[in-house]
Amino acid sequence: MSGDTAREVGFDCQVAKVHSTADITSGMEQVTLSDRFDCDNCKESLYGRKYIQADGGEGDNPYCIPCYDSLFANTCDECKELIGHDARELFYEDRHYHEHCFRCFRCDRSLADEPFTSQDEALLCNDCYCNEFSSKCVACDKTVMPGTRKLEYGGSTWHEGCFICHSCEQPIGSKSFIPDKDEHYCVPCYEDKFTPRCTRCKKALAKGGVTYRDEPWHKECFVCTGCKVQLAGQHFTSREDSPYCLKCFGSLYSKKCEACSKPITGFGGGKYISFEERQWHQPCFTCTECSVSLVGAGFFPNGDQILCRDCNTNSNL
Repeated sequence: MSGDTAREVGFDCQVAKVHSTADITSGMEQVTLSDRFDCDNCKESLYGRKYIQADGGEGDNPYCIPCYDSLFANTCDECKELIGHDARELFYEDRHYHEHCFRCFRCDRSLADEPFTSQDEALLCNDCYCNEFSSKCVACDKTVMPGTRKLEYGGSTWHEGCFICHSCEQPIGSKSFIPDKDEHYCVPCYEDKFTPRCTRCKKALAKGGVTYRDEPWHKECFVCTGCKVQLAGQHFTSREDSPYCLKCFGSLYSKKCEACSKPITGFGGGKYISFEERQWHQPCFTCTECSVSLVGAGFFPNGDQILCRDCNTNSNL
């Protein structure tokens, strides 16, 4: 909607005076009553009468007031009557109006000196236009005036200053926001109020993350307690609720194989053999002398050695 204005049309009336030969000073052309000064239309004398001169193409032609109005006056678009020469005439989009006819279609207030708009050729003042065609702010229930800054979301309209964060009550404007039911939050307030926080750094998890023991973590925060390598997507284990990668856990807490001295973790389905206070990886549990596997077979301890039956017999000869 734009606030339009009507242009005023005006005319100048003149009066013809009667002169006698005695009224003419020397050096001027003498005018006598025998000189004709008549209305260009009805041919009646204009001496002593008001008249209007109209451009007829070859000069200004004089007309008496009745003839001028009947020949040249515009018709009021509202009342359909002629707009006389002495009436204030308003002009808008090829339409002419009496001043008193140029009124709001709804409330009938004068639009002569007021901003207005045209809706389906009906003239409306700004107030009536806004009440009928403009949206209302869902926050303050006031009309959102045309030309003012507004925000629209989900079929609703707000004044720019009325669209505020439900938490900090600051205008959101063109910034990002997050809806929650019928409430709207700026991103910092929403994260502070609703977003889970990382168990380690206590900062909000805006996206992604992992869950360990029902607690949220940033991927970059969920690391091995020992070497600090990220554990997301990796096999890991824990000790006293602290996560460890398999390498660190084996190095720090697993028992060592008696044969190869490497940790026995038991991860990945690995099996091991335990005898007294010693343990072996299953592939490492072999005869100290001949290296034959002792898994599932009888063996004989001999100090730090374990021997198969044949090697034990030979060692006793």
